[in-house]
Amino acid sequence: MLELIAEAVDFLKSKVKLAPRVGLITGTGLGDITRNVRVAFRLSYEEVPHFPRSTTAGHQGTLAFGHLAECPVVAMEGRFHLYEGYSPQEITFPIRVMSKLGVKILMIASAAGGLNPCFEPGDAMMVTDHINLTARNPLIGANLDEFGPRFPDMSCVYDRALMTIVREEALKYGILLREGVYAGILGPSLETPAETRFLRMIGADAVGMSTVLEVIAAVHSGLRVIVIAAITNVNLPDCMKSTSLEEVIAVATKAGPKLALLLERVIAKLPR
Repeated sequence: MLELIAEAVDFLKSKVKLAPRVGLITGTGLGDITRNVRVAFRLSYEEVPHFPRSTTAGHQGTLAFGHLAECPVVAMEGRFHLYEGYSPQEITFPIRVMSKLGVKILMIASAAGGLNPCFEPGDAMMVTDHINLTARNPLIGANLDEFGPRFPDMSCVYDRALMTIVREEALKYGILLREGVYAGILGPSLETPAETRFLRMIGADAVGMSTVLEVIAAVHSGLRVIVIAAITNVNLPDCMKSTSLEEVIAVATKAGPKLALLLERVIAKLPR
């Protein structure tokens, strides 16, 4: 794995001289979040050695290097999922590459189904904690010692200082900011009413099929993490409504500008 990571890093360094400080990952329907990035170089995942291929609708499958709020960034326009058949190590491979490129902060935008009955479709929810229900972990197997310890601490996964900035900027720009716990599941089937009820009972406010594995790898790599989810629908177990991918993409796309503004403002507030 270390050799594969090194090959991808060497390839990217040969293509672009920009050293990113912040890494961005966008989810389903959220590709426009990178619209304000002044892109210096963009290439498809297929061009990067050992990168997986994005197969889910609403994911562009490109890697963009540039500047956002005058900060050097690298943005993944589309991500990977367990339900696509990838292993946790393959899904988190780009996180390892970002770390070796110099990234110190990882910002993730995800689409998620709401479980909290107070939420509304289109809301922005800042993730304050997560529950990993995928029965998978990217750290299984030989530990990559040069990235982090065998048993990384997970008591404060989401960076408190970054969350404070998000709260302040949401208030400043009049954005209703929800906060809550994200439950990560395997997918690709959506939740049954009984599963929805269970997720709510164990403390989850939103549910999705991504994010948790990338966050675990980021924490293991020593990165600071912030995640904001677009709530695409709200699942109430006693009156469940059917949901389609098209509807999820449409709502996520509509919520995207709010997430983009908050993430950009966080970057603008980082010390130079």
